Amino acid sequence: MPLKSYGVLTGRIRGQRRESNTDSPHYQIQVDAAGTQFRIAVNVLSAQTPAELLYTADEDFTHPILPGLTALPEGFTPLNSAPGGRALDFIRGNLFDRTTLRTLPSDKPGPDNDLADKLDHYVQRAAADPTARLYAFGQRWGPEPTTPDKIFGFAPGNGIHDIHMNQGNSRQFAGDDGVWQDGALLLSFPDRWVAVFLAFQNQSWHTDDTTGHTLPGIPPAAPGGQPAPGEPDHQVRIIAALVNPTGPAPEAETVTLLNTTVAAVDLTGWKLLDRANHDGPLPRLVLPAGDAVRIPVPTPVTLGNHGGTITLLNPDGLKVDGVAYTTAPEGRTLTF
Repeated sequence: MPLKSYGVLTGRIRGQRRESNTDSPHYQIQVDAAGTQFRIAVNVLSAQTPAELLYTADEDFTHPILPGLTALPEGFTPLNSAPGGRALDFIRGNLFDRTTLRTLPSDKPGPDNDLADKLDHYVQRAAADPTARLYAFGQRWGPEPTTPDKIFGFAPGNGIHDIHMNQGNSRQFAGDDGVWQDGALLLSFPDRWVAVFLAFQNQSWHTDDTTGHTLPGIPPAAPGGQPAPGEPDHQVRIIAALVNPTGPAPEAETVTLLNTTVAAVDLTGWKLLDRANHDGPLPRLVLPAGDAVRIPVPTPVTLGNHGGTITLLNPDGLKVDGVAYTTAPEGRTLTF
């Protein structure tokens, strides 16, 4: 079953602690949320093989979820695991490009060469800035009235864990699978947002839209979590969109697609999906290798003028590409 208490913790970083030489090391963060203390336990090593986690960070993160986060009070906010809100889904939310993920050791001698070092860089910067806020997505535990926190000693014990992808798990952890319940660390600074995303190498990037379980017939990810032969990722790319055409509604929105493969692609049965999960079919056409085509956005898909996502699905319902945008100047074509 999915995570029992999924949500986002908002607060100020008060301390951090690295762990090494343990069976299941974590990077521990203490957070003050309007006077209540929490511990965020971030996995830096998997209990399964391959053990190194996949990591990516966006140091200038933009996404339509951000305005909704800044409106939250400090503390833990439960989130509905559904599209269109504040919940995260690494596959359906178009938060980052999967191919930017890299493996990192949990702890290694030397500077800036392991996962704890990378987390230290952002966490210590946020701790030193009184205006910075941390938004930690994951599963809550506590409060534990009679149990002090085992790392930082505050009472009652309170915390957030599962700060990583929470779908497409191996059979051992498939019970935690679910959609729109992925974990991450987002940090707001006066001039930008930073986003940190983590996943396990044996997790699948094509999952059931209801259960989050790995879909049948999906090949195991390649080493380092990159798309394997047989996965459809990026065969066709969304390279541009006219989200806000000049003139009054209804608007003639368009999306431009590029065939990146060495063969023609028949787009019959393909679909576009918007942030609200509306889907519409593409026109029946064959896109030659290397060619691009500008197509009308099919009904009932709607591209919001104040931010949204666009996702491309093949006839099997598998995600091929996805983008997100936050602004749409009238008459201007956005490029991705």
